[in-house]
Amino acid sequence: MSTLINKVLSTRAGYGLTVLRIVVGIIFAAHGSQKLFGAFGGYGLAGTGQYMESIGLAPGYLMAALAGGTEFFAGLALIIGLLVRPAALGLIFLSLVAIFSVHISNGLFMANNGYEFALALLGGSIAVLIEGAGKLSADRAITG
Repeated sequence: MSTLINKVLSTRAGYGLTVLRIVVGIIFAAHGSQKLFGAFGGYGLAGTGQYMESIGLAPGYLMAALAGGTEFFAGLALIIGLLVRPAALGLIFLSLVAIFSVHISNGLFMANNGYEFALALLGGSIAVLIEGAGKLSADRAITG
């Protein structure tokens, strides 16, 4: 196996990281399905696109599709443990955009629409990027 692929898929992490990866993946996949499909009380692409336009992320529909697609598909990748480092990198970027374009001016706490939840997801995504997928993952099965 090539060195680059081995570095991307390798992990020395244990079961704890596996649990963190799956929980963070479920949250992101659910948020992505809100944006893409209107599931779980979400607004779908049209409503999310209008919101993105209103906060200056234009074109809104494209930004909604990119954000929703990243959350949904990278979340699924985390859940099954496949290509978790590239998925985590996308989620890190997405979390930083959410923090600095929506939440930072509201302070830390969620009660004021602050950045605490996005920061927690950012921390989980960074941990996955650093440590890899963990013991129970497709990445580990591929690398043997």
